[in-house]
Amino acid sequence: MGQTMKLRRISELVGIMLAAVATSASTSGENAASTKFVAPVPMELPGYLRMAVDPAFGTNFTRITKPGVLGAGIACGNYCSHRYSSAQAWNADQSLLVISNGCGGLCFLDGQTYVPLFRRAQSAECEWHPRDPDLMICVGGQQISTWAPRTNHEEVLFVSADHSILQFGPYKGNPSRDGNRIAVRAVRRDGKAVVFAFDLQQRRKFPEIDLAQLPGVNGACSISPLGGNIVCIQNLKEDAQQTFIFSVDGVLGQKWTEHHRPGHGDMTVDADGCEIYVGISKSDPDKFQVIKRRLSDGKVTSLMKYGEAQHASLRSLDRLGWVFLSYSGDPDEVSKHSAWAPYAREIIALRTDGSGEIRRIAQTRNAPSDYWSETHASPSPDGSQVVWSSNWGVPGGPVYDFVTRVDWPRNPDEGRGALAASCLP
Repeated sequence: MGQTMKLRRISELVGIMLAAVATSASTSGENAASTKFVAPVPMELPGYLRMAVDPAFGTNFTRITKPGVLGAGIACGNYCSHRYSSAQAWNADQSLLVISNGCGGLCFLDGQTYVPLFRRAQSAECEWHPRDPDLMICVGGQQISTWAPRTNHEEVLFVSADHSILQFGPYKGNPSRDGNRIAVRAVRRDGKAVVFAFDLQQRRKFPEIDLAQLPGVNGACSISPLGGNIVCIQNLKEDAQQTFIFSVDGVLGQKWTEHHRPGHGDMTVDADGCEIYVGISKSDPDKFQVIKRRLSDGKVTSLMKYGEAQHASLRSLDRLGWVFLSYSGDPDEVSKHSAWAPYAREIIALRTDGSGEIRRIAQTRNAPSDYWSETHASPSPDGSQVVWSSNWGVPGGPVYDFVTRVDWPRNPDEGRGALAASCLP
């Protein structure tokens, strides 16, 4: 072996060792009360499908999209990314990862290597089945179906002659944790907007809920994680957003009339077994804090102090107890405010139990531009991977998707709880 090759090999080994040490350190928990602001560390845009190491936190990450031809019939425009923070990007066994924005359809990558596999045209809105890795649940037109992307086989479960424009949310809907129930928004034959729960296993449609009884215009509705409630977000004329929670039988329970308290979030089951919504509050007394709110009684718990959190994701279905937060903000501004949450253009995981334990995942280097360039971090079902978007500091420039790898303790069920009696209707 020549001297040059020896030096190169030594350099590679040192790099691997440093990355391993840094990754180990980054995945040990910190507490939000004592964590400090970390200034952005300059870094060149990593090559496509080339693993890189985050110089601030030591986590391994890979750029998985680029403008132009990726292969396997997949080509991307300037914006090429997964759909949204609260949308499940990986299938249940993490063998497939779906890219929905900017590739002219639904584009499927290998869920571990991110190599392009195939593209499918699909007019309906589809979300991964949370337990069956072969299936997506699709809603569109007048029907509800399951669809297997690999084989392109579709099975129709429900067709309505009395409704049109069936929608899965739209865009912010998820199935229940077991994949059996969804909430469907539709336009009835009389022109009224309604929402109803549908049980895929029983092929049962629940009673319709007339959305006209609520103030404002409906933004989206989703079934709750345990499938017993429908959560609807209403947009009011005065630029306010309110939340209303119905049972699947149509009985109105909670009314959260404060603006956006919370919003830009996601739902899960808490450590005590209660269904919660976690997101960012835009109302006092916890304005711009990350909060969780219990669906059963509306109880609010602040999880993170005032800061620049933009989106929250709870798609790590098999690792309950953690919310993944995308932070925006100007690092220079955030660094000046010691009372703020010390994160800017960063992704963190935060415990939902109120303990303040965090794990720092990545610096995004994402400059403010438009909606399509927002970070929208979303974890895989076991939380071992997090997909996120960035324009890499160039406003209006290409938006790429990246995946960061995260090491966790061995127990994947930490934070899992059974439904507590206090949360029953």
